[in-house]
This record gives sequence, C-alpha cells and structure tokens, in this order.
Amino acid sequence: MPANSSSTPTRQLATLADLLAIPEAERFHEILDGELLPKELAGPQHALGQGNVRGWLTPFQRRPNGPDRPGGWWILTEVTIELAPHQVERPDVAGWRRERMPQVPTAFPLRLRPDWICEVLTDSDGRRRDGLQKRRIYADHQIPHYWLLDMERQTLTVLRWTERGYIEVLDAGRTERVRAEPFDSRELAVGELFGDDAD
Repeated sequence: MPANSSSTPTRQLATLADLLAIPEAERFHEILDGELLPKELAGPQHALGQGNVRGWLTPFQRRPNGPDRPGGWWILTEVTIELAPHQVERPDVAGWRRERMPQVPTAFPLRLRPDWICEVLTDSDGRRRDGLQKRRIYADHQIPHYWLLDMERQTLTVLRWTERGYIEVLDAGRTERVRAEPFDSRELAVGELFGDDAD
C-alpha cells in the first residue's frame, strides 16, 4: 500500500469553532497544540491559590497612584485567550499592562497576548500540563512572565522569557519574602499565596 494512502487518517486540529460548539454551561476547555482538552475542575486548593494570587495583585489593578498603589495592570481570571488558531488557553490568572491594553475588550476571545500568566498546580497532571506543555506554548508566544504556584509543594516559581526560552529567576518557598517580577515593586510574603495572613 502506498505510504500516502488516502485511507490513512489525518489528525484534525481543533480550533475556536470546536470550542464554541460545546454548550456554554459545559465549556471549561482549552485547545493545546490543536487538541481540545477539558480544563481540570478547580478544587478547594486550586481556588484558594487562584484567589490569593488575584487578591495580592489588587494594588496593581488600577491606575498608578504611589508606592502602595503601583497600578498599571488589568488582572483577569479564567479568561479565554486565543494565541494562535490551534492554541486557545484559559490561564488561571493573567495580566496585561494598561499601556498595551488601555481597556478590557468586550470581544471574545482575547487575542492580545498577556504580559504575565500564573497557573496554579495542584497535582501531577497539572504539573505536566502547566509546567511542561503550557510552559513551551507560552514561551513560543513570548509571554514575558510566567508564574507557577504549586499548592502541594508550596512553592512559587517565576520565569522570564528570553530569546532562548524561559529562564527561572525565582523559586521561593512558603516562608520566604521575595520581590517577584513583574510585580517586584511590592514585597511578597509567599505564604500569603497559600492562605497565610498578611503581616
């Protein structure tokens, strides 16, 4: 049989149209490398991490107004972003600098690449998907900053994009106080991201 037989099935890469074909109430999916995948359901630890990251970033989610209100960002959770026809992500938390995105668009999905993304890891599947596959995808699309918040290991990893891909600029445990780019104008007690009370 010829190598290029017409009977050989070819993989159909998923697009936004495939995502939109899912009923809205069930549409908790992403398209990674052309594969339509359900996003893991958010358990309590995942929701805690996502909420704490979002809460800590509140001073950045406004216009700049001094050291206690650095501002300058739009911070969104679980927003659908189409990075390419076969790459439609739904990051846990994502941020755009206001000089690049003066207003939050009303159109769906967002197509302007974020300046920062945070994914919350709660299990080994999440570590593989977010720590390997999404890390590669986000690097391919030059997302400048990528945070991985590991709820089980209680660590925050901060990555910065370079022409060679991501480099790790910070790996901090729960008890540490750090300045984590791109939000390094404020000191972060890493434990706050895991539920510790602010000082």
